[in-house]
Amino acid sequence: MTPPPTFAALVTDRTRRLGTRLCVGLDPRLSLYRDPAHLRGHTLDVLEATAPYAACVKPQLAFFEALGLPGFTLLEEVCAAARTLGLPVLLDGKRGDIGSTAEAYAQGWLAGGHAGDALTVNPFLGFGTLTPFVEAARANGGAVFVLVKTSNPDQADLQGGGLSERVAAEVARLGAEEEGEYASVGAVVGATHPGDLAAFRTAMPRALLLLPGLGAQGAAAADLTPAFHPGGTGALASASRAVQYAQGLSVVASRDAAQRLRNELNAALT
Repeated sequence: MTPPPTFAALVTDRTRRLGTRLCVGLDPRLSLYRDPAHLRGHTLDVLEATAPYAACVKPQLAFFEALGLPGFTLLEEVCAAARTLGLPVLLDGKRGDIGSTAEAYAQGWLAGGHAGDALTVNPFLGFGTLTPFVEAARANGGAVFVLVKTSNPDQADLQGGGLSERVAAEVARLGAEEEGEYASVGAVVGATHPGDLAAFRTAMPRALLLLPGLGAQGAAAADLTPAFHPGGTGALASASRAVQYAQGLSVVASRDAAQRLRNELNAALT
C-alpha cells in the first residue's frame, strides 16, 4: 500500500499546483474579541477565506493554550477544517526538551489527537533532543522545522558566533539520511535576515525553509528570493498578524492580504 504524501510533498505540490508559497499564521488573541465564541468564528472564517492562497497554515500554539481547554478544542477544529480544505498544518510550538519529555511532546504534537502535520522545534538543549521529534515526524509523514536563525532582534544574543551555522549543518545531516525532493527536517530562518538567506539555502539544500517575519515584522517578499530553489520551491514565507488582522477583524481584508502576499511572492520569483 502506497503511503500518503508527506508534509514536504504536500506543501511543494500546493506551491506548484496553486502557485503559492505563503504560510498563513493563525494567532487568535482573545483580547481582540467579544468572547471566545467570537474568536472561534473569526479564526475559522479567516482560515477558510485565506486557504486558496496558502501553501499551509501555521497555528501558534501559545494563543490556543492561553484559552485553556476550549483552546485545545478549537485547535482540533482548526486542524480538521484545514485538512478538509486540503491545507497541511504546521504547529508553531518551538518545543524542545530531553528524554521522555521530548518523546511526550513529539507524541502529543506530531501523532496525537490534536497533532499537526509539522511542528517547530528548539535545538538549543542539544542535538540529541531532536531525535524523538524527527522520529515521530518520519513515522507519521510529517516534518519538523528546527530553529536555526529566528526573526526577532534578540536572536543575536545566542544565535551569533557561528551557532546558527552549526545548527544548519545538523539539519543538513539529518536531511541527507532521507530520500525524496525535500526532507522531513526543515529549518526556521527569519525573513528579517535577507542577507543570510542564500548562505542558509546552500547549507541546507534539502530542507524546507520556514521564513517568519513577512509583513508585520518588516520583511518584504522581494527580500526572500535567495531562500528558494529554481521554480520557486523549497521555502514557505509566513505571515500571521499581517493576514489575520490585516484590517481589524475584517475577514475580507484577511483574504485580500493573503492574496496580495501570494502575488508579491510570485512576482518576486519571476
